[in-house]
Amino acid sequence: MERRLQPLFKYWEGSGSSSTRFAGMGNLLKVLTREIENYPHFFLDFENAQPTDGEREVWNQISAVLQDSESMLADLQAYKGAGQEIRDAIQNPNDIQLQEKAWNSVCPLVVRLKRFYEFSLRLEKALQSLLESLTCPPYTPTQHLEREQALAKEFAEILHFTLRFDELKMRNPAIQNDFSYYRRTISRNRINNMHLDIENEVNNEMANRMSLFYAEATPMLKTLSNATTHFVSENKTLPIENTTDCLSTMASVCKVMLETPEYRSRFTSEETLMFCMRVMVGVIILYDHVHPVGAFSKTSKIDMKGCIKVLKEQPPDSVEGLLNALRFTTKHLNDESTSKQIRAMLQ
Repeated sequence: MERRLQPLFKYWEGSGSSSTRFAGMGNLLKVLTREIENYPHFFLDFENAQPTDGEREVWNQISAVLQDSESMLADLQAYKGAGQEIRDAIQNPNDIQLQEKAWNSVCPLVVRLKRFYEFSLRLEKALQSLLESLTCPPYTPTQHLEREQALAKEFAEILHFTLRFDELKMRNPAIQNDFSYYRRTISRNRINNMHLDIENEVNNEMANRMSLFYAEATPMLKTLSNATTHFVSENKTLPIENTTDCLSTMASVCKVMLETPEYRSRFTSEETLMFCMRVMVGVIILYDHVHPVGAFSKTSKIDMKGCIKVLKEQPPDSVEGLLNALRFTTKHLNDESTSKQIRAMLQ
C-alpha cells in the first residue's frame, strides 16, 4: 500500500510520517464528500507519472495514439483554408482556370480534414480502453486513480488535446467552408457522371461522416461524450457510478490543485496550469453528458460553483474558451434544476 501510494500523491505537510501517507486515501475520499477545504493534502502529478507493470499494456496502447496529438494540433493551427480561391471560383463560374485553382487548393485540405477525423476515431477507442481500466472491479474509481496514475495522466492528456483541438476548430470557419465547397463540387460532378481521383481518398460515405463531425461546434468533445455514453450503455453490469465517480474525482482533484496556492506553486510551468484547467472542464462536460441529472444539479458530486470560480480567477483571455465549452457543450446547464447562481456565473 505504502509503495503504491507514494508516487501517486505527494504530501507536502508531514510527508515524513507514515500515518500521513496512509491518510492519503482518506483525503482523496474526502473530495467526493465535499470536505475539500479541510483536506487539500494531495497533489496528482500530471507532469511525471510513470506506468507500473500493471498499467503498461494499456498505457502503451494509448501512448501510441497520443504521440500523434501534437502534430495534429500543429497541422490544425497551420490550416489557412482556400477562402480566396473558392470566392474567385464562385464569382467567375465560367472561368475554368479559376475552378481548377479552387479545386486543387481544396483537395489537399480535405485529405487533411480526413486525417483529423480518423484521429478522432482512434481517440474514441483509446478513451474506451482507459475507462475500462479505470472503472473495472474490484477497485473503486478512486482507488484506480490512486493506483494507476499514469493512466489517469493519459486520460487527462486526451481531454487536454480535445479542448485544444476544439478551441482551434471553433476559431477557424474555413474548415466548414472548404468542406462545403468540396461536397458541392463532388455532387455537381456526380450529376454529370464524373468520377474524381479524390473520391478514392474520401468516398461519399466518408464525406457524410466527416460532414457530421465538422458540423459540431466542438467535434472532439462530442466524440468523447458519445464514447463515454456508449461505454456506459455497453457495460450494463458496471454501475454507472463507476464511470461518473471517476470523472467527478478527476474534476475535484484538478479544482483543489488549482485553488490551493501550495499545490499550484509546484507546477513547473504555466502550461501545466492550463492543462489542469482543460482537464477539469473536460471531465465536467463528460460527467454532464453521462450522469442522469448532470453536473449542475444539487446532487452532483462536482462542486460546480467552485470550479467556475477557479476559472474566473484566471486571466480572461486564457479561460474564455473553457467557459464557452461549459456554456455551449454541456447538456444540463439550462435544466430547471440548475441553480440561478450557477447560471449567472456563466452568463
